[in-house]
Amino acid sequence: MAIALTIAGSDSSGGAGIQADLKTFTVLRTYGASVITSLTAQNTLGVTGIQDVPPEFVLEQLRAVLEDVGADAMKTGMLSQAAIVQSIAPYLSEWRKKHPNVALIIDPVMVAKSGHHLLQPNAVEIVKHMLFPEATLLTPNMVEAEFLTGLTIDSNAEAISAAESLLEIGPQAVLLKAGHFQSNSQECNDLFVDRQGRREYLPGRRLDQRHTHGTGCTLSAAITAFTARGMELLEACRAAKQFIQGAIEHAQPLGHGTGPVNHLWEK
Repeated sequence: MAIALTIAGSDSSGGAGIQADLKTFTVLRTYGASVITSLTAQNTLGVTGIQDVPPEFVLEQLRAVLEDVGADAMKTGMLSQAAIVQSIAPYLSEWRKKHPNVALIIDPVMVAKSGHHLLQPNAVEIVKHMLFPEATLLTPNMVEAEFLTGLTIDSNAEAISAAESLLEIGPQAVLLKAGHFQSNSQECNDLFVDRQGRREYLPGRRLDQRHTHGTGCTLSAAITAFTARGMELLEACRAAKQFIQGAIEHAQPLGHGTGPVNHLWEK
């Protein structure tokens, strides 16, 4: 069985973060392992509190997993603070030199839908310089891409420019998510670019569905699972796009706010 590892924060309501990642890994037939960076008190209405795991213990979790069961692909989600990134990045870099075929998917989780910061502002540059060059794939949404590049994205041409600017920081590929872009359009086409010169829009349709909690986590986890199973990166992105489309379409109205996507929609 392929092994997928997530390095991310915990969502007490189960819709995003570690919980969403492990659900996704399971339904996509991979063995899921986890390294927890932060505990959050949150539900469908928002985040009410965050308690970070001590950086040295985050690293201890990572070592425990990789030195025993290993990983066929891995992802990062909420990293919360600079010290956590500084703790794990050197170890990840050394481990991946020994295992260069293991994909690293980086979801640059920065702000929750409620507006709560999930990455401290002083950690952004450290993540860019220490982790982005290690990434097989970077999966920002449009808002994150604008923040990371300093560019405004109001057109397809500007989206391509932003994605290419992110490539220059170091990742092998970028998947620019279109959920925050062209909100009046019936389409929701994500942009994939890589260092081999591929530029492709992954087609999708915009759904009349407000229950989208955990969308980004689930998409990046699906890409991680598919690459762990040996799928080529662009094909993994296409398959993950189809999976998240169905998970949003079949989302259930849990809670009193923005409910989670349905990870079990194919069952």
